[in-house]
Amino acid sequence: MASSLACHNTTPLFAARSVNDARASNQANPVVNRRNYQALVNRRQGRRLSFASLLSSGITFPLKKPAPPRPRAVAVTAAAADGAAAGAGEAAAATAPPPVRAVLFDMDGVLCDSEDPSREAAVALFAEMGVAVTAQDFVPFMGTGEANFLGGVARVYGVKGFDTEKAKKRFFEIYIHRFARPNSGIGFPGALKLVDECRAAGLRTAVASSADRVKVDANLAAAGIPLDRFDAIVSADKFERLKPFPDIFFAAANELGVPTHQCVVIEDALAGVQAATAAGMRSIAVTTTLSAGSLAAGRPALIRRDIADISVADITTLHFPSDEDNDSSGPPAAASAAGAASPTATPDSADGAEGLWASLDAPLELPGGMSVTRRDAMRYASLAMGLATTAFTLDNLKAFSYASPKALLNMLMGTAVPPANAAGPRGLVKYVQQLDRSGASDLVPDFEPRLQWLNSAPLSFTRELRGKVVLLDFWTYCCINCMHVLPDLAALEKKYEGQPVVVVGVHSAKFDNEKDLDAIRNAVLRYDILHPVVNDGDMLMWRGLGVSSWPTLALVAPTGRLIAMVAGEGNRQLFDGLIAASLEYYGAKGALSDAPIPLALERSKDQRVLASPLRFPGKLASDLANGRLFLSDSNNHRIVVTDLQGNFLAQIGGAGDGLVDGSFEEAQFNRPQGVAYDPSRNLLFVADTENHALRQVDLVGETVTTVAGDGRKGQDYKGGARGREQPLNSPWDVELTADRAAVMVAMAGQHQIWRFDLDTGRCVAFSGSGYERNQNGRFASDTAYAQPSALSLAPGGSEMYVADSESSALRALNLQTGGSRLITGGDANFAENLFKFGDRDGSTSRALLQHPLGALSLADGTVLVADSYNHKIKLVDPTRGSVVTLAGTGSAGVRDGPGAQAQLSEPAGLAHGPDGTVFIADTNNSLIRCLHLPSASSPTALLSTLDLSSLPPPPASSSSASSQRRRLRRRQKADEQVVEEPPVAAATGTLHLRLSIPDDYHFTAGASSKFSVELPEAGSGGAAVTVTPQSGDLTLSGSLALASLDFTQEGSPDSSGSAVVQVHCKVYYCQQDDLCLYKAVNFKVPFSPSAAAEARDVQLVFDITPAPPGKALVPTA
Repeated sequence: MASSLACHNTTPLFAARSVNDARASNQANPVVNRRNYQALVNRRQGRRLSFASLLSSGITFPLKKPAPPRPRAVAVTAAAADGAAAGAGEAAAATAPPPVRAVLFDMDGVLCDSEDPSREAAVALFAEMGVAVTAQDFVPFMGTGEANFLGGVARVYGVKGFDTEKAKKRFFEIYIHRFARPNSGIGFPGALKLVDECRAAGLRTAVASSADRVKVDANLAAAGIPLDRFDAIVSADKFERLKPFPDIFFAAANELGVPTHQCVVIEDALAGVQAATAAGMRSIAVTTTLSAGSLAAGRPALIRRDIADISVADITTLHFPSDEDNDSSGPPAAASAAGAASPTATPDSADGAEGLWASLDAPLELPGGMSVTRRDAMRYASLAMGLATTAFTLDNLKAFSYASPKALLNMLMGTAVPPANAAGPRGLVKYVQQLDRSGASDLVPDFEPRLQWLNSAPLSFTRELRGKVVLLDFWTYCCINCMHVLPDLAALEKKYEGQPVVVVGVHSAKFDNEKDLDAIRNAVLRYDILHPVVNDGDMLMWRGLGVSSWPTLALVAPTGRLIAMVAGEGNRQLFDGLIAASLEYYGAKGALSDAPIPLALERSKDQRVLASPLRFPGKLASDLANGRLFLSDSNNHRIVVTDLQGNFLAQIGGAGDGLVDGSFEEAQFNRPQGVAYDPSRNLLFVADTENHALRQVDLVGETVTTVAGDGRKGQDYKGGARGREQPLNSPWDVELTADRAAVMVAMAGQHQIWRFDLDTGRCVAFSGSGYERNQNGRFASDTAYAQPSALSLAPGGSEMYVADSESSALRALNLQTGGSRLITGGDANFAENLFKFGDRDGSTSRALLQHPLGALSLADGTVLVADSYNHKIKLVDPTRGSVVTLAGTGSAGVRDGPGAQAQLSEPAGLAHGPDGTVFIADTNNSLIRCLHLPSASSPTALLSTLDLSSLPPPPASSSSASSQRRRLRRRQKADEQVVEEPPVAAATGTLHLRLSIPDDYHFTAGASSKFSVELPEAGSGGAAVTVTPQSGDLTLSGSLALASLDFTQEGSPDSSGSAVVQVHCKVYYCQQDDLCLYKAVNFKVPFSPSAAAEARDVQLVFDITPAPPGKALVPTA
């Protein structure tokens, strides 16, 4: 979140967003954030006034305006003009501008004299293509990013087959090689001096450029301006919309943690000045590229020749331009004076005004021969608008419940954040010291005594927390960004273990279900949270501190006063420094207490979870043809394979969390979620969520490979790289396309759907802008998601259903265009309202869901939805437009039986079962449930629980996994068919394996059919038997799988008992290439002691006959 652009962005309706706000900031999940301040300021200052804010402001619209007095013509003398100018200057001086806290520098043409070299490099690029262009051709496209800079000229000249990405790459090579060598002196004189002066004045600084990051870094190095002179560097790489859209400036303000109205932009391009105005920022334009007249169209507050002519005083005293300041070549006061000296109005203009108001009494004809005056029509329209607004507010009351007066005050005044000049240990200690001595920081309200606590007894700032440095984590367990913060908290807890530092999780629920203590307890267990957690379900602490977004971290001094409060991910380093500074300062004062905080961890209390073989299973996939079920046993960090009756077959990983490839025993996962089975390749794809990786499980070779992601949370919104070079961000589910050429990935962490191409190995963003919204569009670029958490291919294969959890909606993704449409749930009208949730069946247009995490498409066109926070399974019929509950009462619990009485607890995964059944990952119950869907013979849905008693616990390590697997092999596998052979009484001989498949089948290409021999344990009685080889590949010939194994046995004829040798065979075969099967056979061969010396040939024969799978409601492509 700190420097990337994906955010968990849940915003109530009253917090109006700016036009074209930045790609939902990875800084926070805002309820009211600093960006939205512009909606509360008059449009005359260059910002928008939201309709909701207008209503709440008390402004009224008169139905009848009194006739204005007739103005008299007045001659304006030179003296009067001078007086007007003087008066305007005095008025401007009397009105203090909003404070300035940050300066955003454009790069090309502001910090670096790079516009002319850029045009020259572009001319050279086109020359290499055989296209003659001039440097002047590029002027209209300056400041809009390299893609537009080059692509715009290519379009003008009609260059066919122009590849923007290749052109950009070559352009950078030419530019950097010729013009941007390190310290080559392309910096404008005075640029570094002004940056340093701004920082010395306590202003935060950032580069906000439409150039790609590679050019930004090269230019700054060439100009001799160190990167550490800037608190943020925002470049064009992660934006689809560049200047004049304000996205880059919004992102820079968010990263700096400064409201937009407290930022000043320095720009040389008209597009940049326009973007600053659209962002609600003041701007200073420099004429290094364009004339003052050209730049004035963007309404800068000030125009200077170049950066050397700008002073810190110019910046800190800058006013917003008024609507009258159209002549931006001079200061605003002069423009106002010029306006005062203009010719005066004439009586005709007054007559026109009176005529306009008189026209309101003219009749307006209505259908049916009726008429009404325009004035009355406006009255009725205003009344209708008021009623509609009231109804809208009542319908979306939930979205208004997260705000507080303190949050609005924080937006206007800012919160406690160390200034830019407080960097470094000494600077942070000084910051803490100044806060303490001034007493200006907020006193943090104490926790209400009635609040419920987990992992500890109730805590108070006046008792247990007195003398402690306390880090408050405001979170809600549905929020993926809140989950991203937990590793940072764990690292800080470990670093400061044994010191007077306490982390307290303040759980401030977004969803109704999240207010339940048991639900929070399950989240604490699921995410291994070991610090105290308080259930602030009524948002008391949230409102008291004015928190406005999830996640937010707040550091509290041992005196109970606020040290700093920052929203978003990626702030571990900042709070690490602040904690260290606080310990140093308050330790020297003797204000710290070493009294321990007694903990009572929830994980030591929940016997049900401890006793279950699964821990919070997330997702499921089935292989009905081979009778297998794949379970993501998320908190055991493993994938479990059973048969369709729940009998254990295999486990993959489980020896702790990590990102390790290798055999089933060696492999490691980190809370895996989605699984998808590819029957044509016998592969299983796994969304390894907290490893931020996509894994591929070879079920034949029994190996695990990472095909995308490297274990670190990514911040790439486009993709295109291969393997571990392509970072991912919390992938939550996976699903194959109809042609099985690609795996679609629900990238919950950055609110997108990605596509992994199985042929090329490339992983790219397929749909979604990265903003967190419930936005449905025709194409990928105008579509946005809110933590997509489940995917399921629709019948026909052209669409994929998406459970969009944070918008509480079921949506359909178009696999051709990347666009989407709403099926049910969520807010169909306001994309940014992610608070439209509930539990309501009925028509798809009115039905409500609550954080759905599972979806499963059925062959008849209907869709099953795991309505997770309602603890229900619902059936959605997009054709008929209906939603009905099949199972669940709405309350969490464990109960089998008819659907209306059955209970689940946050079900999250769904998979097809045999004979019209569906498997359910009942996550918080740590169970797998089986739902028997209604049918003609049984019209009531029935819920049962799958028996998983044969599942082993996860191994403690990879070495114990190997020994555990050897023990498990001595147990009969559920998927093996046993063939009992007659006793063999020979000292030597050969076992001839002969397995056949039907003539219309063939062996699977690329899959080795294998055998392995299991000898009796030493000391088990009977003869000692040896068999060679003990494992290997079966030889495939036509429809036969063959092998020959030599044996010898030692023992006297009068030895008692017999030794049983087991020969395990697994054959992979297909009838069609898109559906591959396997057959596991276990030949049990008893050996009886014998004195016979002659060798004997033993035939082990088995004819494979495919068994038809149970009928399933699986859609076909």
